Amino acid sequence: MTDVFSLRPLAAVLAAAVGIVTIVASKRSPNVREGFTVLSAVSALGIVASMVPGVLNGTTYVTDLGTFVPGVRFVLRADPLGMIFALLASLLWLITSFYSIGYMRGLDEHAQTRYFAAFAGSVSAALGVAFASNLIVLYVFYELLTVATYPLVTHDETEEARKAGRKYLAYTFGGGVAALAGTALVFWATGTVEFSAGGIAALANADPVVARAAFALLVTGFGVKAALMPVHSWLPDAMVAPTPVSGLLHAVAVVKSGVFGIARVILDVYGPDAVGSLGVGLPLAAVAAFTIVVASIIALRQDNLKRRLAYSTVSQLSYIVLGLALLSPAALVGGLLHIPAHAFMKLTLFFCAGAIHVETHTDDISDMAGIGRRMPLTMIAFTVASLGMAGLPLVAGFVSKWYLLIGSIQAEQTVFVFVLLASGLLNIGYFWPVIYQAFFQTPEDSDAKPLIEFPIGGVRAVADGGSKEPVAEGEQYAVDRNPSDHVAVTDGESDHVAAADGESDHDHHHHHGGAPAGGWEHRRLGTESTWFMMAPITIAAAGAIVLGVVPQTAVFLALVQRVVADVTGVVF
Repeated sequence: MTDVFSLRPLAAVLAAAVGIVTIVASKRSPNVREGFTVLSAVSALGIVASMVPGVLNGTTYVTDLGTFVPGVRFVLRADPLGMIFALLASLLWLITSFYSIGYMRGLDEHAQTRYFAAFAGSVSAALGVAFASNLIVLYVFYELLTVATYPLVTHDETEEARKAGRKYLAYTFGGGVAALAGTALVFWATGTVEFSAGGIAALANADPVVARAAFALLVTGFGVKAALMPVHSWLPDAMVAPTPVSGLLHAVAVVKSGVFGIARVILDVYGPDAVGSLGVGLPLAAVAAFTIVVASIIALRQDNLKRRLAYSTVSQLSYIVLGLALLSPAALVGGLLHIPAHAFMKLTLFFCAGAIHVETHTDDISDMAGIGRRMPLTMIAFTVASLGMAGLPLVAGFVSKWYLLIGSIQAEQTVFVFVLLASGLLNIGYFWPVIYQAFFQTPEDSDAKPLIEFPIGGVRAVADGGSKEPVAEGEQYAVDRNPSDHVAVTDGESDHVAAADGESDHDHHHHHGGAPAGGWEHRRLGTESTWFMMAPITIAAAGAIVLGVVPQTAVFLALVQRVVADVTGVVF
């Protein structure tokens, strides 16, 4: 690798940060404000993309801003691992910006300037995380990301949103304290916190107890945002935020910063050899396997679509952690490739959930019978992404999971092969009911379908064609009766109907959604919503297919293979 001084890593971070100022300054003109949002996203993506060819050819772009704290310099460094996250965050920010315009206008949301400014700040912090050259700089941007995303989580300004925001801060700042403590231990043991492909050499000679303690603190700290169990519960609760924010949390920045931090720790702080010799890889793999299975089982119980997707994210993120913890070259490729693969698929799924909410105010799966007539392109894209999440061929998830399966065998840990296969079946279990309801049923012949029919299933089918009744007192109730997002609807929109108990659409705390009287209106493909929303859905789904069909020509796989070659010496 050849280090070259360049301002481009800093420029990418600043392009998004400057967007905050221009967005706030143009708050009185929504068109100009949103134009600045798109301009900032295009600028950040252009700067990041300009570094890709050089990085693939062995060049590392470095911006050195001098000494930050004694013994640590504030350096931004665009290396192959950082480029995976930076390219993903900047690309998906651009796609999400267009979607956000359609979403926020479609619901006539309040505080749109704050929303777009906070989004720009979040991506700026995510790019700082990507380009951080050491644990201290990574920690700074990691905490800034928490601050920037808090206004987005609490956007609705309801008590539920504030409660979710407080929980988000408590978990993520707590994780930050653990990460800082681990960083201090690494510095005390080695005298450096600089990232180095294959790990910091001095850690091999450090006190094993100190090294293991630092590893545990770092992985726990970053594991909060990676939603490892048992520090995952902030993520489903944060689904009270607007759906584009859910996309940011799950695909673009927040949870990916967590798994990216774990990747840095395993690959560039400790290195696979030290992780193996310290015996900390397999315990982490076991935690990841537990999270994969248990989160998928919990997802089966969720009738609220966004909460089901949230628990799916908790499960899928641990695929990445599992690949990193197994340490074999193929597993590392699978884990790192699942970062962009999951991002495209999950962003598609959340975009679809948001489009359904904007157009029909429907949030519960049991209210979606026949919705494929009203939202055909949306539900086709949802189906494509769901197939990928289950690991079926021709979509991105298949390629990354194939590498993970091979890597598990390569690491002689075949138990994880069965975990991955079981997870695929569970994915089919919680996605198929959504697809089946949408395309193969009507509101008249549907029923509520919890996959677990005993008490913790939450909802029981009744004979009147799908109405829901709560289970007996004292049993858990899995349906989220509140819609996912703030609702402010103009009169006269045919699909925005009142709930069965006569509550107005404007009472967003009680609107249940579902088909209007007479059933869903039939719409032609692509006419179900504005193209501000439909185009991003289509592009995100297409990205998932491209990563699944021609992974060798997709730049993400090339970057992943470069990372693994630098760390392990194995060339794919």
